Amino acid sequence: MTEIPTDSARAKPRTPSRHSEGFGRHLPLAVILAAAVAGFFLLRDYISFDTLREHRESLLALRDAHYVVVAGAFLLAYVAIVALSLPGAAVASVTGGFLFGLVAGTLINVAAATVGALLIFLAARAGLGQTLAARMEASEGTLGKVKAGLRENEVSVLFLLRLIPVVPFFVANLLPALVGVKLRNFVWTTALGIIPGAIVFASIGVGVGEVFDRGENPDLSLIWAPQVIGPLLGLAALAALPILIRALRGRKDI
Repeated sequence: MTEIPTDSARAKPRTPSRHSEGFGRHLPLAVILAAAVAGFFLLRDYISFDTLREHRESLLALRDAHYVVVAGAFLLAYVAIVALSLPGAAVASVTGGFLFGLVAGTLINVAAATVGALLIFLAARAGLGQTLAARMEASEGTLGKVKAGLRENEVSVLFLLRLIPVVPFFVANLLPALVGVKLRNFVWTTALGIIPGAIVFASIGVGVGEVFDRGENPDLSLIWAPQVIGPLLGLAALAALPILIRALRGRKDI
């Protein structure tokens, strides 16, 4: 007589191990880092002003014939450049102004850069950010104080990361994810905070044709000109003002 196996004797389905789940969480950020390294060596000579100069007439003709398609393709390409941290973000920003003008170029650049930044943020938060944020939340020492300070001044810190030109864009996308800032605050401060820089780069793009005609490349050092860096630093000071006020109030309460 054949014995029918009981439920307890039946094989239980395997569940994913913690190791595999942990690796899966880190995979998106690992892909971004790998793409950034590969792009640095393989694409830096292709996404350049020389390439834009060589193909500018065909790009303008294609834009005139298929404006919406070209705008959509450019936006997706810019998202990929930002999300994968590929070289050529500055070239892409200038190209946006060159192809679509100051207003439309700025809007497209801001939209693409914000989406790309969001993808980096989500990839980092799913892996390292989740782990580090949990440790900071559980800590009662220095890490806990850092977390509390960031939570209190989150919006101001996010604006400072966007408005201070010396902070690399990739770092400004990665750090907020690692310390657990709110998603909605990251998105809207990114979209608003990059507008001044986007206007500068798009304005350079508007006149890039004349620059090419002179046999020169666009001068990106314009962002350090007093008339540009001054307003940016002024906006950064306004963003830092709430932090200063809270610090002064905290001292008075001691």
